[in-house]
Amino acid sequence: MANRIDACFARLRSERRKAFIPYICAGDPSLSKTVDISLALEKAGSDVLELGLPFSDPLADGIVNQLAAQRALAAGATVRGVLDCVREIRKRSEIPIVLYTYMNPILRFGVERFHAEAEDAGVDGLLILDLPPEEDIDLSSSNLIHVRLIAPTTPAERIVQIAEGARGFLYYVSREGVTGARQKVASSLAEKIAELRQLSALPIAVGFGISNPEQAREVAQHADAVVVGSAIVSKIAEHGAEAELVGRVVGFVKPLVEAIKAC
Repeated sequence: MANRIDACFARLRSERRKAFIPYICAGDPSLSKTVDISLALEKAGSDVLELGLPFSDPLADGIVNQLAAQRALAAGATVRGVLDCVREIRKRSEIPIVLYTYMNPILRFGVERFHAEAEDAGVDGLLILDLPPEEDIDLSSSNLIHVRLIAPTTPAERIVQIAEGARGFLYYVSREGVTGARQKVASSLAEKIAELRQLSALPIAVGFGISNPEQAREVAQHADAVVVGSAIVSKIAEHGAEAELVGRVVGFVKPLVEAIKAC
């Protein structure tokens, strides 16, 4: 069985379209709302869904995503609860799902057990922020993939090493630092993506700091996928207690999707 991520990018390539990947923190404001938001994001035009596994010490995250993780944990989100959330999404959707996480929750759950249960729940990929390729886990017998991060400061020889074991797509961090909205896209983005394409044939997704349609359109002119996280999470924080939460999120996302699809 082909991984949903590979199938998604193959389809988009044949259609000459770019992917939109929204990030939300699972369990914020609740796991049931996460299911509702996820399904609505797909209907709004999302191609891949990135779900954050809430963790108490998310070192790569800015304040917006840190607070989302805190809200999710306070609301009772657990690793098993997030996997059950994925199962609920899978009852109604085949959208590729990537879990964004750190090693600590995986180690506490049990590495082999976590990977097995994540795959059984319907997760397609794991984006593990603090797992270097030297410490990678053998997934040769699994349909689950590890998505690899590459930073602006990653040397070319290191990129080759990372890309050799990568599957699905490469996640390029558009700037140094933690997650969070920024005023403009890094001026070096086009050059960096061109360099990556010389070293890997995998699709390239760009995230960290993209917060509006103009930025999304600019990134989509060079990358294969655009990831928007903190700007969406901010909307969830702002409207989390409202009955119109899902509609508010969709209303914010649709112009982003339109900008990306226009490229």
